[in-house]
Amino acid sequence: MTADLAASFPPADPSTASLVDSLHAALVARAPLIAQMAAERTDAYRLFHGSVEGESGLTVDRYGEVLLIQSFHRSLAAGELAAIDGFYHRQLPDLLPFYNDRSQPHSRIANRLDAAQAALAEQPRQISELGVNYRFRVRHGGQDPWLFLDLRAGRRRVMREAAGKTVLNMFAYTCGVGIAAAAAGARQVVNVDFAESSLAVGKENAGLNTLPISVRFIKCDAFAALRQYSGIGQPTVVRHKRLPAFPKLEAQQFDLVFLDPPRYAKSPFGVVDLINDYAALFKPALLATAEGGTLICCNNVAQVDREAWRDQLERSARKAGRAIRASEWIAPEADFPSPDGRPPLKMLLLRV
Repeated sequence: MTADLAASFPPADPSTASLVDSLHAALVARAPLIAQMAAERTDAYRLFHGSVEGESGLTVDRYGEVLLIQSFHRSLAAGELAAIDGFYHRQLPDLLPFYNDRSQPHSRIANRLDAAQAALAEQPRQISELGVNYRFRVRHGGQDPWLFLDLRAGRRRVMREAAGKTVLNMFAYTCGVGIAAAAAGARQVVNVDFAESSLAVGKENAGLNTLPISVRFIKCDAFAALRQYSGIGQPTVVRHKRLPAFPKLEAQQFDLVFLDPPRYAKSPFGVVDLINDYAALFKPALLATAEGGTLICCNNVAQVDREAWRDQLERSARKAGRAIRASEWIAPEADFPSPDGRPPLKMLLLRV
């Protein structure tokens, strides 16, 4: 990065002047954070968060040596993409730029890459966050990056809490939370996800680090796992229908449970619905948390009011006969600015 971030970089195309001004302002605002990230051995962070920095639907992230540009509401015009590429080439010339057009339904990546770029995009790379190494690829079988950057604050907090603890990481995806916990000295770490492909990346993540323990990876529906760990038990037949096979797990309460479900998902075991029925997951997760333990709940639905959501969790805890001793919001870090202090991703730490 150049030393003088306050210098002006006017684009060649006047029609993109506003866009480049927004990119420039975001980079200036992040100067302290970027310095902090370097000191903490972190090379993955958001450079531009368009929803609050002037270009809704546009994000620009650094993942190690990669500059990842993504658009969600519409495809970028050629001039816009050239302006973005040119700006960061001047500021961060060592990064390799890639563009994922995710403006199609379900955020599917729409733009094809030529053979050379496709080979580079599919190349396995290594990134670091807080001294922990993770696997990264620009393009893979899914569409989301393998490490969600707005969840860094959650992983950071888990690393502060994990030493000597037993940790359950639910909806683990590529197991970033679990790997961070193990690196920070957790006594036991269990990652649960229904997708074998995600757990496979999690196992790669574990292999990229010298961990003091052997981390466990369980392919299982979240409801089946939580009901067994919590002691509620998982029936094999529901409404006269036999459920698919699932791993048999012993009842266990964990010192720290991390719950990061998707917005909506349906399976034979239950329905994940972060708007209408978070309690269906929250109750067994709470019962799987030891007395005196910590449960960190995430809700990534922007339209959910965070205070109403916290009230819902407190009511659910009372119904389950468990007291919440204290609660604390974990805010995303400075590369995910929120002018009103109410970011879409809500992370609530509960002492139970």
